[in-house]
Amino acid sequence: MRRSVLIAALLASPAYAQSAQGDVAVTIYNDNLALVQDVRQLNIPAGRSRQEFPDVSGLIRAETVSFDAPDTGIVEQNFDYDLLSPAKLMEKAVGKVVTIVRVNPATGLETREQAKILATNGGVVLQIGSRIEVLRDDGLPVRVIFDQVPANLRARPTLSVTVESNRAGPRPATLTYLTPGMGWKADYVAAYDDAAGKIDVQGWITLTNTTGTNYENAEVVMVAGQPAQTVTQYRGNQYDYERQQQSSLRNAGTESGTRARLGDYYLYPLAQRTTIANAQTKQVSFLDVQGAAASKAYEFRVGWLQTMSDPQSADTVLKFSNSKAGGLGDQLPAGVVRVYIKDARGAPQFIGENSIAHTPMGSDVAIRTGSAFDVKVKAVMTKREKISSEDWERSYRYRIIDSATNNVRTVEVESNVVYWRTTMVYTLTNARDTPVTVDLVQAGLNQGYWPDARAVSETIPGQQISVEDRRYSVTVPANGKTELTAVFETRY
Repeated sequence: MRRSVLIAALLASPAYAQSAQGDVAVTIYNDNLALVQDVRQLNIPAGRSRQEFPDVSGLIRAETVSFDAPDTGIVEQNFDYDLLSPAKLMEKAVGKVVTIVRVNPATGLETREQAKILATNGGVVLQIGSRIEVLRDDGLPVRVIFDQVPANLRARPTLSVTVESNRAGPRPATLTYLTPGMGWKADYVAAYDDAAGKIDVQGWITLTNTTGTNYENAEVVMVAGQPAQTVTQYRGNQYDYERQQQSSLRNAGTESGTRARLGDYYLYPLAQRTTIANAQTKQVSFLDVQGAAASKAYEFRVGWLQTMSDPQSADTVLKFSNSKAGGLGDQLPAGVVRVYIKDARGAPQFIGENSIAHTPMGSDVAIRTGSAFDVKVKAVMTKREKISSEDWERSYRYRIIDSATNNVRTVEVESNVVYWRTTMVYTLTNARDTPVTVDLVQAGLNQGYWPDARAVSETIPGQQISVEDRRYSVTVPANGKTELTAVFETRY
């Protein structure tokens, strides 16, 4: 078996006080941020002393540290985040003399040499007497002995605080700080019963910890929300579902619940203390609802002037409400909804997933679970013609100030209004043995310019749902097709 280089060190005991992690409370936010409050019992001498706090986050934001202890004031604080490792030990020893110990694998004879470490760039370069040698891991038993560990290398992330106390004796000291590397999100398992139009929802809080530190027996509360942070390098996007899936929230709710709040955020405390280990993912249930009302729908969105050479699949969408009357009756923190449906044997099968933003209670939610196999849509622009207005319109007026004379003059610009008449034909097909209804949206009618686009002719009545979008609810018969023709007049 190939052996790695073994590095040994003689560790010196620190001359100042140390204290282990104490009574810990952790508040975890969605946006890769946590607030840690750690109460430790310290025996602080009178006068000035340095107190060490090992087992703090390896990603601690040192500028956010707060220290509080009775009859004690803080003078200075330092965070030592260079962690003890063979590579770091070698790096800190550049320019110093160490002992190289080699063992003859045939005889077991041990030899020792004094060596000066010259460099550690891509490998360790040594000066032994008059020769230069590269320390290689070539399978031969070799170890390096150091006289001591450099003062700024720690076995664990350590915060040291210099304090001034007007008395000696034990007392509680509270250390508070912010750290990235901890976050949470919600995960939902939704079991949909198509025949009954019902859904069972299990909600899980998923915690992650990559701070490099374990938090033992901690009181934990999750905050659903994203507090603003000016230090953007500490912001993570692992759980940033707000930007990704705003379309899942169709109508924002207006209902209030009994869940505790912190300002404008909702709190999700764990019922019991728990240990959040480093490099661990932990899940805790927070929602378990049976038989809430739900329905399956089909949706399709057509871009402006879009012509398709081939039919495309409609989106399969699961719709439900988190209102009290709807059955869920709770706020839904941002996360991923995974949808299952029972097959012919009654076994649940996965049919798709999507993410939701923070969703207030009473909202209408639509989760896109995938593309429909049997329901297709083809949109074709069959005619496009320009319509010129007979009247001229004064559309712009500029007020110009001559910088030389400071005189003001007005310039009027006239432009001819041009309209376009566009004919769109949408063909919807259904290979299922039951009829379906597709919510077809023609998008981009105005695109934020002049909100005067109009549908002058349509074979199925539409509904203007925004300045840019018009929706058609198209019923497609079983094993059949439906054709919709619409004529729009727009400014472009």
